[in-house]
Amino acid sequence: MNILQEIAMRTKQRIEAQKQIMSLQKVMEAAHSSMDTGFPFEKALLANDIAFICEIKKASPSKCIIADEFPHVDIAKDYEAASAAAISVLTEPYWFMGSDQYLREIANAVKTPLLRKDFTIDEYMIYQAKLLGANAVLLICSILDNHTLARYIAIAHSMGLSALVETHNEDEVKMALQAGARIIGVNNRNLKTFEVDITLSERLKTLVPPEIIFVAESGIGSPKDVEQLRKVGANAVLIGESIMRSADKKAAIDHLRGYSHGQN
Repeated sequence: MNILQEIAMRTKQRIEAQKQIMSLQKVMEAAHSSMDTGFPFEKALLANDIAFICEIKKASPSKCIIADEFPHVDIAKDYEAASAAAISVLTEPYWFMGSDQYLREIANAVKTPLLRKDFTIDEYMIYQAKLLGANAVLLICSILDNHTLARYIAIAHSMGLSALVETHNEDEVKMALQAGARIIGVNNRNLKTFEVDITLSERLKTLVPPEIIFVAESGIGSPKDVEQLRKVGANAVLIGESIMRSADKKAAIDHLRGYSHGQN
């Protein structure tokens, strides 16, 4: 069993426990009664220049503890002040040390669109994301089958939630397109081996029609990386570790934006 399968299995156990506290039916009813937000996450990624999705995460399986100090709300406010297009919030508690509470508190503190970054293996998590204040959910092709992916995208869209559909190879890009994805992400990190290849986004971008929002994820650590992805037509980049490790989040974001704004 690889790490991705372990995370998915542990996530299933977590969600089954949460269903004992609040049933699927109650979560569905509550989610559908909340306001349709008009897909602000998607709109935010269609900026004139390449958009930044800045990630809030304390740890990861590949890097262990990333941030000893973790004032998550202050970090979100820093991202908003730096004009991040969107903010990705890790809620997976075991490997990434995330929390649903982090997302709820951040949603109450900023107006920037929020992505719930978790390993969605149950429709419960989509309704739950809506109640936590998310504007988008992450759907990972490698842990879902074709039918389930299409159904989860439809559920998200029915509530005004965007779905960032994550891929890692040609077959998964085709799977995402067939399922009706409006946003396709390419994770440059192989979640089974943790190896990173930033050129993967460049290669797979050729398979994605121009009307589909394209997001490059992982391994983006320099202005040169951002500029290269902008040149190949990426609409957005999702950046976590390189910004999380910086004491000055705004300065780190401004630095990464440098090439795309004609600066060095």
